[in-house]
Amino acid sequence: MIQIIKRPILTLALSLLAAANLSAQPGFGKAEKINADWRFHLGETDLKKTIEARDKSWRTVQLPHDWTVKQTYDPSLASATGFLPGGIGWYQKNVSIPKEDEGKKLYLYFEGVYNRSEVFVNGQSVGKRPNGYISFSYDITPHIKYGAENQIAVRVDHSQDADSRWYTGSGIYRDVYLVKANPLHLEQWGVYAYPEVKGNKGVLHVQTALTNESSSGAPLSVVTELLDKDGSVLAKKTNKVTLGQNSRQEIKTELSVNNPRLWSLETPHLYRLRTSVIQNNQLIDSTTVVTGFRTFKFDPNKGFALNSKQMKVKGVCIHHDSGVLGAEVYPEVWRRRLLTLKSLGVNAVRTSHNPQATSLYELCDELGLLVMNEAFDEWEFPKRKWLEGWNVGTPGYQGSFDFFKEWGERDLADMVKRDRNHLSIFAWSIGNEVDYPNDPYSHPVLDGSREGGFTQPIFGGYKEDAPDAMRLGDIAKRLAAVVRKYDQSRPVTAGLAGVAMSNETAYPSALDIAGYNYTESRYIEDHKRYPKRVIYGSENRHDFGAWKAVVDNEHIFGQFLWTGIDYLGESGRWPSRGFYSGLLDFAGFIKPRGYFRQSLWADKPVAYIGTYPLMGGAAASDAWSVLESEQRPQRNQAPSMDAWPVWNYQSGQMIRVMGYSNAAKARLELNGKVVGQMKDYDQKTGIYYWDIPYEAGKLELVGMDAKGKETVRHQLQSSKRSHAIKALQGEQLQVKAVDGVAQIELQLVDEDGIPVAMADDEITCEIAGNARLLGMEAGNNADMGDYTDNKQRAFHGKMMVYLQSKGKTGEEVMVRFSGPWLKPAILKIKLL
Repeated sequence: MIQIIKRPILTLALSLLAAANLSAQPGFGKAEKINADWRFHLGETDLKKTIEARDKSWRTVQLPHDWTVKQTYDPSLASATGFLPGGIGWYQKNVSIPKEDEGKKLYLYFEGVYNRSEVFVNGQSVGKRPNGYISFSYDITPHIKYGAENQIAVRVDHSQDADSRWYTGSGIYRDVYLVKANPLHLEQWGVYAYPEVKGNKGVLHVQTALTNESSSGAPLSVVTELLDKDGSVLAKKTNKVTLGQNSRQEIKTELSVNNPRLWSLETPHLYRLRTSVIQNNQLIDSTTVVTGFRTFKFDPNKGFALNSKQMKVKGVCIHHDSGVLGAEVYPEVWRRRLLTLKSLGVNAVRTSHNPQATSLYELCDELGLLVMNEAFDEWEFPKRKWLEGWNVGTPGYQGSFDFFKEWGERDLADMVKRDRNHLSIFAWSIGNEVDYPNDPYSHPVLDGSREGGFTQPIFGGYKEDAPDAMRLGDIAKRLAAVVRKYDQSRPVTAGLAGVAMSNETAYPSALDIAGYNYTESRYIEDHKRYPKRVIYGSENRHDFGAWKAVVDNEHIFGQFLWTGIDYLGESGRWPSRGFYSGLLDFAGFIKPRGYFRQSLWADKPVAYIGTYPLMGGAAASDAWSVLESEQRPQRNQAPSMDAWPVWNYQSGQMIRVMGYSNAAKARLELNGKVVGQMKDYDQKTGIYYWDIPYEAGKLELVGMDAKGKETVRHQLQSSKRSHAIKALQGEQLQVKAVDGVAQIELQLVDEDGIPVAMADDEITCEIAGNARLLGMEAGNNADMGDYTDNKQRAFHGKMMVYLQSKGKTGEEVMVRFSGPWLKPAILKIKLL
């Protein structure tokens, strides 16, 4: 294991392990997912009524389940969480435990419940967990009735519905497992592996934790095997141990492989580590985790290297919601989202500001995306939050601070232990903007001038009665120690908001790498003042200058844009469902700024055309766009990164045509004629643009290399009115029979089949067969209507529809999409 130390070159020559067990998240025993047919009641009730759960106020739901996203938007509610309510909810499910299971240990494993949950089994409380993002389990063996029905009840208290600055959701929004295990078994998350690469040899260091919950000791064998993708065994070790009664033991071993295939962003090769516990020649427990080999290094002068190759981290911050689906986690949805982000050149994500579902890390392992895994947005004190609308009334202080002292270090430890096997994770973040000036901490340096490096409000200078910022260093040291106790192979980091203030404390020195939020102005100055500090942009605006600060400074290893995907909550003035600065919208469709980012980050030739009327420019639709626009000398004359692909205007109207391309040169053609002279790539804005009078037809951007040879071309076509609904998947789609999620992309087209980018027709979804409608999402931030029915308006001519199958293999589901005066689309879904 490599110790992380501060010196001119910070090296992590470790390729860490990969994922927790794909089929059984707890990593021990036999885990069965129990998501089907729970009973749900919104509102408080007593436990006796929960046990009965037969009145009409209870309804059957499937997990994952988020009750908040299914409620009504209300402008009087908190903009922080998207103008949607929280509340208290109860869940109840009966589980039959066979008589033959007597003698086994039984556990309930919850991947995530938001929040302040309490779990009951047959009327008895088995535990509470306030943090809504942490996975947890309970031993329910003492409360089980064998050979009978057993009732599970879960109380979820999200009555503090504005306890976050973003949308959290409410309820059991991730998977739940019933785990059956031998009294002698692997610990939860008990297999930990981290790779090391030495020349052409890979060494996988494995730590295995066992627990014996029986009253007698037992000799046993622990077999550890490394398998390639095809199942062939590459290395194997057997350890014989004797585990005493009511005790635990850790076993360390190493597996060696010659010339291992390295995990990289381009070729994310993965291996499997299989651990088997054998007693009296009988297999009593086993688990398989995904792992692999890679190296990385952080250098305060050279930046970041993966597998000895210097690179820039092109990252985005993401939240855990999925638009109309709320906080409910469906891996298929996130696979599509991550693949779309990767197509834009994104190579890393930051889990702002909480651990996500296990499936997200599994996908990043598989797809080749780096992950910065983050734990907290608040520590011991809350941040200001608007509790009634946006900028209305007095800010409130709901939050997670009240249980941080008791639970914070345990929550962090559980995050690291659950996720440390994921190869994609390359850093642990212990906090985001907990050092925001005067929210809550203060320091005398706040009385200084703006030349101190602040890019955010200081709230009136130093406040003597506010919490002392010097406390930040002590807390950061404690949290960093927790991380290093369970994983010394990755660096500890945090997103600093008030860097100038934090520099006066021990906070930055407690970190291995320091994230700067929106503070590009300090990149050069702080590199000189703190030459051993590794610096990167942990949260950044989308403007070209913020990226140039990375490209032009070798010591800055990358940035994380705010954000990768639009997310619910942290809304602006009503109507606004959420924060709208993403490269993708709520539906996962690429927005114009996504194509602009692709022109900066993609390796292949790319081109995109967007337009807007010259007078007034492109309307800014979110706070970040406004901020970026206001930084320009002449806002309405500056090229925009938010130009939509529209070519329908009044004849002769002056239109600004934007070209987002990485081509060295570009020109503009309209109906085969050059209307925009050839231009060289603009090193100041990264955007091509021409002002031309509108004429209907085909508008084309032609990108060329430095010698004038065409390399890429993109076109827009004037359209007529919307005429038909087109399902871009065609007329047939295949999904898994049980709980498979179909993502159906709809496009409105005119009578010639040309996309109608301005269409907002209402679309109705009708289903025949064993499937249920999860939601219809068009990506419109200002649409505060009903998202619980089967009708929704398109936005920019598009819509994404989510269906979940509930049938048997071989069955078919018919789906019809219709709208007034539109030719319908009919889709057949075959269940596999």
